[in-house]
Amino acid sequence: MTKRTQAKYKIDRRMGENIWGRPKSPVNTRDYRPGQHGQGRRAKLSDYGIQLMAKQKLKGYYGDITEKQFKRIYKEADRRRGDTGQIFVGLLESRLDAVVYRSKFVPTIFSARQFVNHGHVTVNGKKVNIPSFMIKVGDVIEIREKSRQIPMVIQGLESSEREIPDYISSDVHKVTFLRVPTLDEIPYAVVMEPNLVVEFYSR
Repeated sequence: MTKRTQAKYKIDRRMGENIWGRPKSPVNTRDYRPGQHGQGRRAKLSDYGIQLMAKQKLKGYYGDITEKQFKRIYKEADRRRGDTGQIFVGLLESRLDAVVYRSKFVPTIFSARQFVNHGHVTVNGKKVNIPSFMIKVGDVIEIREKSRQIPMVIQGLESSEREIPDYISSDVHKVTFLRVPTLDEIPYAVVMEPNLVVEFYSR
């Protein structure tokens, strides 16, 4: 099992929340932090600690992407006009691996990154193997013909854990990215607070 695959369980425990809403999350049975002092009373977080926790939770949700990548997306959101928090989550949802995950092509955001890396996906008919590739409104994302019988794909499409959101139009193995979503449209399993992430980076 790779470090990335193990990370989804570690992130849940660290955050104390089932951030993907998965039935197998260890938080469902152990809602305390890992380690020998995990069941002790938690210290009250400072404003900085609250902002840091919000950042780590949002970053972890998208496959625990690197800090460098995450901050680059924030800087792009901050550069644009409008609500930086809303733009920020919209950019995160526009990543190819996020769209593949939302489209239920695969069961987890971690497997979405692997799936894209291995060249199983096309964008507008061209193979793309970069998980951070930014999808534009109107782009068509499709599973390559030879990849449609992979067990992971069958499991993802048949899963009843999640629904495909309204900003993605689905035709089983092919989807269209209809619009960049706002925070209230994104089906997070827990409360995400991008405004706190903006405050963290604005310090």
